[in-house]
Amino acid sequence: MDDEISVQREQTARGGRYVIYLPDGAEAELTFRQLDPGTIVADHTGVPPRHRDAGLALKLVETLISDARRDGFRIVPACSYVAAQFRRHPDWNDLRA
Repeated sequence: MDDEISVQREQTARGGRYVIYLPDGAEAELTFRQLDPGTIVADHTGVPPRHRDAGLALKLVETLISDARRDGFRIVPACSYVAAQFRRHPDWNDLRA
């Protein structure tokens, strides 16, 4: 299923989200707010209960990390799931704000 997962970034001037639109109409998301032009606060990750254990939350965070590397922003991991992933991936520490 991992190859089929498409994460989209939806952004406004104040923040946005990374979202996976699921075939049954549900959504998995990681929301963020813009702290300043070079920093975002990842404040919530949510996956519907019936879709948990499919790796969707990790896919959302990995896309956030990839975008941070590409676009040059840093992340405040305010969401407990994002903070846990930062602890599991010390190679991401350069992206922590």
